[in-house]
Amino acid sequence: MKYSISKQERYAVINLKEENLNSVVAPSLKSELVILSNEGVPNLILDLSDVNYVDSSGLSAILTANRLWKSIGSFVLTGIMHDPVRKLIEISRLDTVLTILPTVQESVDYIFMEDIERSLKADAK
Repeated sequence: MKYSISKQERYAVINLKEENLNSVVAPSLKSELVILSNEGVPNLILDLSDVNYVDSSGLSAILTANRLWKSIGSFVLTGIMHDPVRKLIEISRLDTVLTILPTVQESVDYIFMEDIERSLKADAK
């Protein structure tokens, strides 16, 4: 699997550098997601800007990330630039479940706002 990871203090960005997020790539992505969550990465951005096609295995990997980060922080999907990927996410209704934003920068901004909200809620208790 070809990808890059940029780790920051509050988040990590995985930029998947594959044309297809399919049954060949998805298991490696899932393994990387588990490793990152076990390392304590508080928030994750998955950038699919290089991905042209996603199959059911790819959707499963995306949902794995969503499940892993639901309890520890935020998961944001970004860079959905290709129609086949966008249509599959819409058809599967994942656009109603996932946080999907157009760019990495907007995703980073979203994560910072979510962190502030969580902090305020914790202080109120």
